[in-house]
Amino acid sequence: MARAGIGAVMFLLIFLFFTTGFGSWLRRDVEPFWSSWLDFFTSIAVWGFVGALATLYLCVFFFAIRQASNQPPIRFNRQRREVVFVPKKGMSPRYVPWEEVIASVSASKLITQYAVIPEFKLMIGLRDKNGDVLWVSVPSGNLNQAIAEWEAIRVYMEEGPQALPMGQSDEFEAGSVAYFHMCRQGYRSHHSFLRYVWGFLIIQFCSGWTIPCYIAAWINNRPKAAFPKEVLVWSRSLPLEQHAMPSEALLKESAEIRKAFAKGKNLLDYFKVKFAEPDNEPAVDAS
Repeated sequence: MARAGIGAVMFLLIFLFFTTGFGSWLRRDVEPFWSSWLDFFTSIAVWGFVGALATLYLCVFFFAIRQASNQPPIRFNRQRREVVFVPKKGMSPRYVPWEEVIASVSASKLITQYAVIPEFKLMIGLRDKNGDVLWVSVPSGNLNQAIAEWEAIRVYMEEGPQALPMGQSDEFEAGSVAYFHMCRQGYRSHHSFLRYVWGFLIIQFCSGWTIPCYIAAWINNRPKAAFPKEVLVWSRSLPLEQHAMPSEALLKESAEIRKAFAKGKNLLDYFKVKFAEPDNEPAVDAS
């Protein structure tokens, strides 16, 4: 979001720079080029418009940050086999049985000033007692990543944290400064110098270079809203004999899925889902 906003403002400035220069060149017989271009480009009206656009974006940006900070994260409780979600700070928590959680993957296309790129999201649906479903979206880079996000949650809830793979210490977090430079070096090693300059350096420079990475780190490190007291009580450990057990239907389907995995199938093969282009498929069930 930060990179897109910086890129939009920079694109507007570059556009104004060249259009005002071209307009002044057309009027060079009426008024000297340099003075005409300088007067137009430095006019209060032009920079007032750019400033208003930047201010509007900053307001939307900080509002989004505040909304994210005011909302406590989802909490999964393995021992109770429940999920709790607080829609907004001060509202009553919603408790949903684990086996009633809905998971799907949505696909769409994101249009930017640079390209049209596929966009995937893991959609987690929490149905309350009234039957209303509250959806929480987790942005993902591709289809496999979205499914892997859900599979990590499912494995944690069904088998425990010991069943999850260990984190790789040499992997950089997406969006970090180290990840940015790793991508830059990878782009440089796989493309010609000319394409590296025009396809990476100029585009990234006009969209803020590493500034969005620092902004993302600042947002991630901001303190989030605390859980209500009743959620903290709900999160306490239970004696082993009080742990909730999975249903027979879930155990049966889990066994069938493991048999499918043993045959080399994946979740899409098991559920007989054919994933096509985002325009052709609205959503994919990954539960």
